[in-house]
Amino acid sequence: MHESERFHALDAVRGFALLAGVTLHASVGFLPSEAPLWPAMDDSRSVELAVMFYVLHVFRMTVFFLIAGFFARMSLERRGLASFAWDRLKRIGLTFVIFWPVVFASLIAVIVWNAAIANGGTIPDGPPPPPMTVETFPLTHLWFLYLLLWFYPAMLVLRGLGKLVDGQGRLAGLMDRLTGLAVGGWTPILPALAVALAMCLDPEWRMWFGIRTPDFGLIPNPAALSAFGLAFAIGWMVHRRQELLEAWARRWAFLILLGAGFTAAGLAMVGLEPSLDAAPTDGTQIAYAVCYGLAVWGWTLGLIGAAVRFLSGHSPARRYVADAAYWIYLVHIPVVMAAAVLVARLHLPWTAKFPMVVGGSLLVLFASYQLFVRHSFIGRFLSGRKKPKKVAPAAVPELEPA
Repeated sequence: MHESERFHALDAVRGFALLAGVTLHASVGFLPSEAPLWPAMDDSRSVELAVMFYVLHVFRMTVFFLIAGFFARMSLERRGLASFAWDRLKRIGLTFVIFWPVVFASLIAVIVWNAAIANGGTIPDGPPPPPMTVETFPLTHLWFLYLLLWFYPAMLVLRGLGKLVDGQGRLAGLMDRLTGLAVGGWTPILPALAVALAMCLDPEWRMWFGIRTPDFGLIPNPAALSAFGLAFAIGWMVHRRQELLEAWARRWAFLILLGAGFTAAGLAMVGLEPSLDAAPTDGTQIAYAVCYGLAVWGWTLGLIGAAVRFLSGHSPARRYVADAAYWIYLVHIPVVMAAAVLVARLHLPWTAKFPMVVGGSLLVLFASYQLFVRHSFIGRFLSGRKKPKKVAPAAVPELEPA
């Protein structure tokens, strides 16, 4: 397999994960939960969408972090340390600083709008919002970028220390072998057990939702830091051992079946409807955590393997979705939430309203990308280059870690 073909395959995975994210967030308002998971919870709820949410939530962010680690090391090798550090600081750090207030203000606006609709057109009185602290800072969905700002320097420090103490390359060789042992076989048991341990040690673990999302607080919770940091590190190391992508391509069907089987086992343990109950302490949480970890890594490696196996050729449509991924990731939550508010009070079943939320959101998101981002200074800032009007089939672009 040529290097460029691998990039096309990972384009496909990244585009799929992007669309899965929009679909997942569009489903939140329809989940059959007693707790309000979304500002605009719909009257029409769906167990089917709860199952879809659960499945997508299992693997989506692990896929993103693995791909981010892979392309981080690729960028470092191409650019050198100084250029890489500046590029990540600008396109990840500065993007977070610029977009966080815009996203946060947009979310507050949608929440206030929804409250006003529910209150007959006037904004209801309520207590002032709690103060933002280190523990409560609302990162929103941009926590992905925030964690990357932890992972990049961590990997650079580890890389630098390795070069200092490992002049003959023995430690690097050992790490390569460990990577192959962890994700090169039929069953990714080692990373699965690491994920299981991280969840079991989390005192605030809510089993149905898997790895606790670090969307609040400037100090990420240890479970997310370790589980997603592992995915990032594995992606980094797989760039050193790119033959592992071929191994996943050969075993893609088994790995996806592994992920699907353990996903079904996990759902059988916790039920089809979302629950915010704390994990029990009777031992069942250990069995569930192992199932969940195997589901995470079975799906992750299987989907990437399937893309390498079947989607290695150039596709203008997949390339376009991959190019749009960063922009859509940044702005999609307020758009999806606003669409949910618009349809919430329609007297229609979820089978009609959910497609309206997904389709309407994607229309707005892709239209905004095409009209205002793709060939503008925003697109140049987010991608580090100006997108050409047409992409030659032989081009090998650098992918964004979003």
